[in-house]
Amino acid sequence: MRTCGRPRPGGGPERGSATLFAISCLGVLLLVGAALGVVAAMVHAHRSAQSAADLAALAAADAVGSGRDACTAAGTIAGANGALLTGCALEGRDVVVDVTVPGPHWLGQVADLSAEARAGPA
Repeated sequence: MRTCGRPRPGGGPERGSATLFAISCLGVLLLVGAALGVVAAMVHAHRSAQSAADLAALAAADAVGSGRDACTAAGTIAGANGALLTGCALEGRDVVVDVTVPGPHWLGQVADLSAEARAGPA
């Protein structure tokens, strides 16, 4: 049906505003999703660092018990688990190791994640 000179219902200055709102919502969802992805990747990297530190400390403690070099054993195991041994100290018969794994380098994150573990005889 045609109207003579009158604007159609639904037309006017608000036409297309739902599109702008939808695009804005999608942009916010994309930003939140990216931020959650970075957080999840950081948690995963920290768990990997802690696992590598625990295993390296256990290997070092085993090496101390068998008379081998503890820090060499810890470095080998840390490297096999994708980590870099950044510290190794003997404290009596206990071994304390520090390892670092590369963190997620998304959205400006540049920090690597580190963990520490201690192991010794039972």
